[in-house]
Amino acid sequence: MAVMTSREPGPQPPPDRRLAPSRRSRKEWLGGTTIFAEMSALAVRTGAINLGQGFPDTDGPEEIREAAVRALRDGRGNQYPPGPGIPELRTAITEHQLKRYGLAYDPDTEVLVTAGATEAIAAALLALVGPGDEVIALEPYYDSYAACIGMAGGIRVPVTLRPRDGAYHLDLDELRDAVTDRTRMILLNTPHNPTGTVLGREELAAVAELAVERDLLVVTDEVYEHLVFEGEHRPIAELAGMRERTLTISSAGKTFSFTGWKVGWVTGTPELVGAVRSAKQFLTYVASGPFQYAIAEALRLPDRYFDDLRADLLAKRDLLSAGLTAAGFEVYRPAGTYFVTTDIRPLGESDGFAFCRSLPDRCGVVAVPNAVFYDHREEGAPFVRFAFCKRKGVLEEAVTRLKQLAL
Repeated sequence: MAVMTSREPGPQPPPDRRLAPSRRSRKEWLGGTTIFAEMSALAVRTGAINLGQGFPDTDGPEEIREAAVRALRDGRGNQYPPGPGIPELRTAITEHQLKRYGLAYDPDTEVLVTAGATEAIAAALLALVGPGDEVIALEPYYDSYAACIGMAGGIRVPVTLRPRDGAYHLDLDELRDAVTDRTRMILLNTPHNPTGTVLGREELAAVAELAVERDLLVVTDEVYEHLVFEGEHRPIAELAGMRERTLTISSAGKTFSFTGWKVGWVTGTPELVGAVRSAKQFLTYVASGPFQYAIAEALRLPDRYFDDLRADLLAKRDLLSAGLTAAGFEVYRPAGTYFVTTDIRPLGESDGFAFCRSLPDRCGVVAVPNAVFYDHREEGAPFVRFAFCKRKGVLEEAVTRLKQLAL
């Protein structure tokens, strides 16, 4: 399929379904601070436990940190690395995709190393989305999705995941109805932040069928691929007709607990990856040279590492979920990621922003309001997200503090 296509202007969608770039200036996308910065600053100012921003409070494996130190000392990566990424990392990425999912990629033409998954998303959208192109995104969504679609001049079309029976679900009929003649791309995130939903085979098959039928690109953010507690993670690229139209994005930060290293990657066809590389070279150009060597080693860690990581986070998920339930929240126990979404209405609250801004003073804990991840703010208003990628003792103290809400 062609990487870019021209489209004749079509009828505009109803205003309540989508948000056109003309209604939000690019200055708005680029101005201000994110909710994560606001809440983290609030945690520092009040001395509260920060369960808002999703970063671990301990480093990853010592041998991988030492691999980065070794690369620095040996002079590997201290100057500009190759634009696509160092060959060692690109090869390790292809080995990972083949071993885990049976997906074969050429390390020279079908892999691009990026400054984290966030840059990969930005470069993909800037490369593949043009003014007026519609991009379907699952709502609630990671906040950079909205900004990058807007900066590309695209039109964001949210399809809302809604809570039911203790989890969030994708309405496949709503997804199909969202596709128009101007739809360019479906932007997936599974395992899904912030809801913790892991799309199953039936849902992925339905998305794939729709993408093939309507000749759509799919960009899939899979940074939590190794943090699945229930079910399994399967890349949509492995389904029939999808490899040639899918860009798969992942990163090292969440899997190896080195979020500050900013090492991400994109895999896909030479045509799609080449387009993303063209945009990426004018963003960071290159990044994280010595860390790329360390992550090449990290991807080859034995299965025991990934199993232990999952088991540790599963125990922490259950610890925090139980504590939130005891404090009076309705809890949506995540099947993946390291976030728990809660409903504050059982506490007599309905405004997630006001609740999160008052929570540090009330009980010394910081969370994030889910409404910031929605176009339809009313859909997310009563939901609040907590991160459990923290030390056990920190989570236990947070649970103790949150009990004050039930008094």
